[in-house]
Amino acid sequence: MSAAFKSHGWRQRLREAKFIDAGHKDGLMTVHPSVRSHPSWPRLVELVRDLAFIDGGSDDAFTLASGRNSRWFFDTKPVMMHPESTHHLGALFNLRMDDLGVDFVGGLELGAVPLTAIAVATSPATTPRLGFMVRKEAKGRGGRKTNNPPGIEGSSLENGGTIVIVEDVTTTGGSAIKAVERIHQGTSCKVVAVISIVDREEGAKEAFADAGIHFESIMTRSDVAGQ
Repeated sequence: MSAAFKSHGWRQRLREAKFIDAGHKDGLMTVHPSVRSHPSWPRLVELVRDLAFIDGGSDDAFTLASGRNSRWFFDTKPVMMHPESTHHLGALFNLRMDDLGVDFVGGLELGAVPLTAIAVATSPATTPRLGFMVRKEAKGRGGRKTNNPPGIEGSSLENGGTIVIVEDVTTTGGSAIKAVERIHQGTSCKVVAVISIVDREEGAKEAFADAGIHFESIMTRSDVAGQ
């Protein structure tokens, strides 16, 4: 167990355990109550709606990277490159990672790379939590300085610790599950949660539950679409 997690009070740990347990039982609970009640949340939802979201009007309007057709389109890159929205993203992701008490944050390229940088850059300078990235395809022989396995770059994971995997938009959960598997196979670290900006509500929560991975999102497609 990480030192950061040990430093939390038992009441906070109990609240987190209850939320995680409820999340496995109730698929609707992907957004933590502390996120919804945070002052940054309404404005971030508005910015995602304005900068990243298109309602195509019909179920076959868009073909996603997964090959599925969808009425809804999200491109969160403008959100991750916007001065105001990045501050709100940092506040909400760090809120959850502080509560979970994790040592590292990172994820699979491409979307997780700017999101990890946002989370790290908006943390207090004294925060011990460090960032990393996972390449889709490993290159080279691993970290000469960090001793990370090939394809895992950034901060050293050599001594283990707890991790949150971040993602920009989650549809089926396949990309994040791949990152979790890479971490568990190549390091002694433990992934305690996957947190996404947007849950498209198209099967990810069920996929994560089947894989035994706790999943949260900052918002859902229904939040953005106003449904």
